[in-house]
Amino acid sequence: MLINFTKMHGLGNDFILIDCYSYAINPSYFNEIYIKKLCHRRFGIGADQLLLLEKSNKADFKMRIFNADGSEVEMCGNGIRCFAKYIWDKKLSTNPILKIETLAGIIMPEKVDGLIKVDMGEPAFESQLIPTTMSPHSQYVIDQPLLIIDRNFYITCVSMGNPHAVIFLDEDISSFPIETYGPKIEKHTFFPKKTNVEFVNLINKNELKMRVWERGSGETMACGTGASAVAVAAMKKNLTERKVTVHLLGGDLIIEWADNNHVFMIGPASKVFEGILDLKEF
Repeated sequence: MLINFTKMHGLGNDFILIDCYSYAINPSYFNEIYIKKLCHRRFGIGADQLLLLEKSNKADFKMRIFNADGSEVEMCGNGIRCFAKYIWDKKLSTNPILKIETLAGIIMPEKVDGLIKVDMGEPAFESQLIPTTMSPHSQYVIDQPLLIIDRNFYITCVSMGNPHAVIFLDEDISSFPIETYGPKIEKHTFFPKKTNVEFVNLINKNELKMRVWERGSGETMACGTGASAVAVAAMKKNLTERKVTVHLLGGDLIIEWADNNHVFMIGPASKVFEGILDLKEF
């Protein structure tokens, strides 16, 4: 079976987008085995995540998101910018603001001066909403010590529809061994659904620098929900102003935590190429 696909990226965080909305493609074709092969960088197309564009009964479109390991996740900030760009480029909608159904709820991207602004919704801090195993479940997880291998990390947890463990470090994160500590934190028993992990340097009141170990994908060049979580964690700890620039390996995102408690993310999205996939080859 031949299937059209589009390769896209947001600040180097890259995606395979399959349009099940426009074409007669059954989403059930994309099981864990296929997804792992498609996302493999030597034996497949190569991507951090697979995005499926589907019809929605409650919004304009539905986005399903699968990590490179085949696991389905709730939300992806860079992914939804790419998703929106594809919809506008293909003229599937002319609305300047879209309503996209995700497992994290209805997310609304819009066009802003050549970039894409996304209402990421309201952050959550309560232990059971991350989720973590901390008790009581209503407690916020702020600077919670967590022993990993040979050192204590102080984690601040935020849910942006998906779980994040934010760690502020004094040492330069450019040379930090993220591949050593990232997977250990991701899979720690403190996080029953695993977690994304962000290592952060505070530059000043308006700038943060981060690297991210994504749940199910490993280190990526950018993470929109991660940048949102990092900014919100910094603001919660009174380290920054309510609007900041977050510097990631792949570029910059602007994050604002507005007075209505919604987090807004502004950044680019790019198409790399289009192709045809033969599922029989997998």
